[in-house]
Amino acid sequence: MARDDNRGRGRGRDRDETPEFADRLVAINRVSKTVKGGKRFGFAALVVVGDQKGRVGFGKGKAKEVPEAIRKATEQAKRQMIRVPLRDGRTLHHDMHGRHGAGRVVMRTAPEGTGIIAGGPMRAVFEMLGVKDVVSKSIGSQNPYNMIRATLDGLTKEQSPRSVAQRRGKKVADILPKRDEAPAESSQVAEEA
Repeated sequence: MARDDNRGRGRGRDRDETPEFADRLVAINRVSKTVKGGKRFGFAALVVVGDQKGRVGFGKGKAKEVPEAIRKATEQAKRQMIRVPLRDGRTLHHDMHGRHGAGRVVMRTAPEGTGIIAGGPMRAVFEMLGVKDVVSKSIGSQNPYNMIRATLDGLTKEQSPRSVAQRRGKKVADILPKRDEAPAESSQVAEEA
């Protein structure tokens, strides 16, 4: 009985080290190797990890058993995390394209309440990143590895107005478009029609 308690405590400590990270299994692939005595099966896992506050990473792991492959992929994903600036903590600052090999993705900002409009692997990345409103489209390769790499490629290109202003030596207000002018123009167009 004491042995079970120790085992339980050991596993709990591993989980408590990083409770702020959530992970999502995107794909699991069974591969076989034919040998003299028959076939040997292995598993490859693709996992996306994020803190849902602007950090995300992905990893892949291979092992003879599924849980071990997932564990390896999760550890690799935690080591390869990137930080992405979010507007209002819910969407992207600007539209962008990402590319990796034959995988191409388009990501656009969206108004509040839109939700995550994205396909499988891209959806996992946005959910783990903490994005609540985004419109995206995968063009090209449907391979989940290439789609995730293309998505992360696009996200690394994103720049916040604060970083752009700092680089140019200006204020953030000088960089952002005036919000008062845009509604006034649209109301004039509506009155003329």
